[in-house]
Amino acid sequence: MDLDLALSYVRVTEAAAISSSKLLGRGDKNAADEAAVEAMRKMFDVIPIKGKVVIGEGEMDEAPMLYIGEELGIRDDYSVEVDIAVDPLDGTNLVAKGLPNALSVVAISPKGGLLHAPDMYMEKIAVGRKAKGVVSLDAPLEVNIKNVARALNKKVEDVTVIMLDRERHQPLMDTVRKVGARMKLITDGDIAAAIATGFENTGIDIMVGIGGAPEGVIAAAAIKCLGGDFQGRLYVTNEEERERCFNMGIKDLNKVLMIDDIVMGDDVYFAATGVSDGDLLKGVLYIGKDKVKTQSVVMRSKTGTVRFINAIHDLKRR
Repeated sequence: MDLDLALSYVRVTEAAAISSSKLLGRGDKNAADEAAVEAMRKMFDVIPIKGKVVIGEGEMDEAPMLYIGEELGIRDDYSVEVDIAVDPLDGTNLVAKGLPNALSVVAISPKGGLLHAPDMYMEKIAVGRKAKGVVSLDAPLEVNIKNVARALNKKVEDVTVIMLDRERHQPLMDTVRKVGARMKLITDGDIAAAIATGFENTGIDIMVGIGGAPEGVIAAAAIKCLGGDFQGRLYVTNEEERERCFNMGIKDLNKVLMIDDIVMGDDVYFAATGVSDGDLLKGVLYIGKDKVKTQSVVMRSKTGTVRFINAIHDLKRR
């Protein structure tokens, strides 16, 4: 994979972000998601890859496009075989309500390089490069916070922990407050929250909590590109999910999945475009008739390169 493909992946997320941004604040999360999916699917058709969706919008009978197993790309003799994880709109509720931190994201790896995570919950923890190796899902959150504080040369009270504002996270919230660390609660979009740990300017040091397993794979791809650390553990809530894990060959449901268990590929790409303004990226901005500005980021694990891309699009020519 090369630079040309990296820029192609950004075009995929740009297209999805622009399409879904037209529905910002209109209260229809399903329409926003459909717009993102359709735009992303069309853009994949012009990329010189032999791609297969391993994390997508659901099974074939649940999703008309970008379903798990769908083949994408030009697929000619010169195309590279890749696995694709997509979330055309991470934060459908955020767009519907006009809230910040909605993203369009993709992760791409060589064939066989991404965990085929079942559509269920996952316990997660993510940190940036400086805190790599000092956290564990098996450790109490209080210990993880103190370890991160030491790694970042910060006082515990200056460490910021981010998590979804969910009732299931009340014990985690209580721990953060007891330790005296800072906390940021979000309504949706834990991919963006995980990525934020990799950039010092966001002020986010640790992401914890229970969220979607597919989103966990995508977040882990981004964290791997950034040199940070991500761990996950599947969170089974019923017997159907237990059977699904066993059918996929996952026998130990208590196993902590390290970042290299989730993202096995050694040349992984991650691309994201902001839909609404967020901690990391600006959202789609309409600057005149048929013209918009986007801000995106594309990363590559093999080189550690992180590129921020500001673009102006003429919608009449797209």
